[in-house]
Amino acid sequence: MSSYKSWVTVPKGSHFSLANIPFGIISTAADSRPRPAVAIGEHVLDLCVFAANGGFSALPDSTAYLHVFQQSTLNDFAALGRPVHRAVRVYLQDVFRAETPYPDVLRDNAGLREQVLLPLASVTNHMPLHVGDYADFFAGYYHALKAIQVYDVQLADNYTHMPVGYNGRSSAVVLSGTPIRRPLGQFRETKDSAPVFGATRQLDFEVELGCFIGRPSRFSEPIGVDDAEDHIFGVVLLNDWSARDIQAWEMPPLGPVNGKSFGTSISPWVVLADALAPFRTAAVANPTTVLPYLQQADANNVYDIKLHATLTTPSGNTQVVTSLSSKHTLWSFPQMIAHQSSNGCPMRSGDIMASGTISGPTRFEHGTFLEINDNGALSSDIAGKEERSYLLDGDTLELSGVCGDDEEALVGFGTCVGTILPALVK
Repeated sequence: MSSYKSWVTVPKGSHFSLANIPFGIISTAADSRPRPAVAIGEHVLDLCVFAANGGFSALPDSTAYLHVFQQSTLNDFAALGRPVHRAVRVYLQDVFRAETPYPDVLRDNAGLREQVLLPLASVTNHMPLHVGDYADFFAGYYHALKAIQVYDVQLADNYTHMPVGYNGRSSAVVLSGTPIRRPLGQFRETKDSAPVFGATRQLDFEVELGCFIGRPSRFSEPIGVDDAEDHIFGVVLLNDWSARDIQAWEMPPLGPVNGKSFGTSISPWVVLADALAPFRTAAVANPTTVLPYLQQADANNVYDIKLHATLTTPSGNTQVVTSLSSKHTLWSFPQMIAHQSSNGCPMRSGDIMASGTISGPTRFEHGTFLEINDNGALSSDIAGKEERSYLLDGDTLELSGVCGDDEEALVGFGTCVGTILPALVK
């Protein structure tokens, strides 16, 4: 019998098995307050009502922090740090086990169970945390190699020496399901033409992961690379929508601005770092010996998550356009955190550190249309009925991600979805 058998029905293949227990913010038709919850199978546990009715009574010392489950975001819970996240997750796993050591807490408590165990389909998700700052890195090794080939440039000398990134717009980070408006911007139609202003013609997706900061750091105090794990709350799927024509024109000399800042989608359920720990593996081998502040003691410093991007057109035709593993990165989240904070920049609970596009070595493992279709020179077949070089209005792009091979013990993220709306001005 699987050690992850639960008295709650968890269908085989569910992303939200007992091995996972991801955290999010929900509301219901009966109670419109956004509040914390965890997902298990096809249900959610309302942590607000659960905590208010003695659900954590068997967890030692929990009374000191139960107030965090009355909040409308997970920021206060994230700020408590990894030991508390671990204790709460392990306790909830025990509550849900088939042979639970706490049968009276929920399994055999029909009255409380009816109040707090809700069908997943009946809840509305909200942003899991308030995002303070958002930094997007360039950690995808094969993405970097392909991108420089597409743009006929050289890989920057600093790429293998440090995690390269830019500070994005947290105001444009939105929840999965939020439509994405085709942005307007300035770009050149050809390499030698004068710039024009209009709706982007090269709207793209990016397969990424986002890491939420949990425990904050103090102003002017760097975080050591081997201490950075303690500052990680959890991980979400992230799609950093990109307007390639706008981006290409504006990049020199300071990097992306309007080509990136119109929308970044994240999945609603935060998979805790402890849930992902069994799926750690080695990053892409770095040919450069990095400086000591970036040298991690554990060589297994990235995650092996199976990632997929699926495109559905307005006609209803659907095609998986890429499948890849998240392990194809040169830099880990702890290295990104150590580098970002190395100058004393403080990390706040709810900040997002994004991986940048993750790609594998082949065309069918690339994480963007930029790479898959050589910046529009090729096209992707959609169910044998349509073709796409870049995204068109009405297209829906869905990211999904899952770890593991045991169908009863998967650790997954659900999906991250966005549908493209027409530009407001043509």
